[in-house]
Amino acid sequence: MFGIQFASADLANVRFAVSPLIELWQSVRALQSPAAKSLHAPWLADARDRVGDLDVAQLCALQPIRGRSPDFIHPPPTEPLAKFEGELARMLATPPARIRLEVASAYRGKPVPPSLRAFVEQPDAAVVRLADLLRAYWQRALAPNWDRIRTVLDGDVLYRARQTAVGGMQTLFGDIDQKVRYEEPRLVLDKSWGGLLKLNGRGLLFVPSVFVWPALVVVDEGPWQPTLIYPARGSGVLWEPRWATPEALGALIGKRRASILASLDAPHSTTGLARRLDVTPGNISQHLGVLQNAGLVRSHRVGRSVLYSRSTMGEVLAHDESRANGHIGEPPPGP
Repeated sequence: MFGIQFASADLANVRFAVSPLIELWQSVRALQSPAAKSLHAPWLADARDRVGDLDVAQLCALQPIRGRSPDFIHPPPTEPLAKFEGELARMLATPPARIRLEVASAYRGKPVPPSLRAFVEQPDAAVVRLADLLRAYWQRALAPNWDRIRTVLDGDVLYRARQTAVGGMQTLFGDIDQKVRYEEPRLVLDKSWGGLLKLNGRGLLFVPSVFVWPALVVVDEGPWQPTLIYPARGSGVLWEPRWATPEALGALIGKRRASILASLDAPHSTTGLARRLDVTPGNISQHLGVLQNAGLVRSHRVGRSVLYSRSTMGEVLAHDESRANGHIGEPPPGP
């Protein structure tokens, strides 16, 4: 068991952020994880083809499926919606001595793999080459799907904000993951290794990830705010094909609007809905306007994005149709 101990000042310094760089590294972990096939089989097959000529072995050595990874490769974000290039700039600013120390510490008691020796011998040059490798990996493996992934991450953050407003921190902590529980004043994580992280007023940063499941990742060293990377809600339906149109609801409000309402099982952006339903964002925007005017959909701004979710009336319609058809509005099992 691993514990994260809160003081009263820490509870006021709990925040959430979306990190493209952290998601990249968790996707590298997913490439190595047998469990990832149950959630990400379509992405895994495509990504392996796209990155086959890159030095993925070095990425896997830096982010192994088990054991520690050096923290400098994914500095926790300082803003709610981090930018990929901005995160790379923070990684590149890591002092060479710290890079050398973290790589050596990650392989404490074992020889550093040949693919990582440059980080010990010439860390300043090695990290520049790593940034170029990460850019190539990002463009091939994640950029084509980022809008879809980002919609799930933003939706999770919005859900957590609502939880906090309704039930406070204890409700929030109790629903992060089945391997997490709150025993005041500690957050207890079901981990294979033990320890206690005292926040001492620094607070805790929560970063949702679609690729981290079934693990939980703690960033507890370095100059950054302590961070918990946890599975985002909706990860299990990320690659699902578009939903079928509920017949009765379609007859009432139109097939396209019924499909949109059924797809809002979690908050989505206009772009995310367009990708999911394979139509243009302009078309989605027009239908969302009608649904919102009818009181079936509501909007929420998260940073620069606007996310849409079903209103109470929209939930009633979707759930009634779900009961009639046996599946519409009920997402498949998973995180």
